[in-house]
Amino acid sequence: MLRGFLVIFLLCTIAILAVFGFRGQTSTGPPLELFPDMVRQMKVRAQAPLNLFADGRGPRLPVAGTVPIGYEMPKPEMADTSEPTIGPWSHPHASFSAGTDYYNTGKMGDRWGTGIPLEVTRELMERGQQRFNITCAMCHGAAAEGNGITKQHGLTTVVTLQDDRIRKMSDGEIFNTITNGKNTMMAYGPNIIVADRWAIIAYLRALQRSQLAGIADIPDDHRAELEKQ
Repeated sequence: MLRGFLVIFLLCTIAILAVFGFRGQTSTGPPLELFPDMVRQMKVRAQAPLNLFADGRGPRLPVAGTVPIGYEMPKPEMADTSEPTIGPWSHPHASFSAGTDYYNTGKMGDRWGTGIPLEVTRELMERGQQRFNITCAMCHGAAAEGNGITKQHGLTTVVTLQDDRIRKMSDGEIFNTITNGKNTMMAYGPNIIVADRWAIIAYLRALQRSQLAGIADIPDDHRAELEKQ
């Protein structure tokens, strides 16, 4: 019994010395990396030289005509002019929460504000629909009912945005949730520019209203046509 214990103790001592006993010794060999954690990657680091190109530089100039992700090229104002109109979500006027006002934070003083601080046009609503379908629909669903594809694959914490609590929630608080995230929802502030967040909120309000719309919400001229059917 004692002999077996001594053998095990001796083997453990040798193993410990083998692993830790020579740490700090000078060696010309490459270090042993049990968990490199992506330190060694086949990629070009910023400002690093690269022999692939004739000039030896790793960083290259962007392809002509490209813009950063999240921006759109300026759109023409009218067909009879060559002057482009910069929209609220177009480079270079787009931003990622650069100020402390309601537009950038969703707050009026120390409270959440309400209202869309952009002119709600058809273009803004279409932009909101596009951004919502790209960023939000996979979790919250196309009708914001919390039945997106991610919920079907196990993300059961997704809430429906058609709930009365969300309907009564101020626009500023929804803006803050998009910006900073909440619970299992990640922060989208670094990925969605400010104007696009407000466009998403405008479209969300339209979705919420559409689910509870009544005959009184239909304009008079269209209502008469429906009543005839």
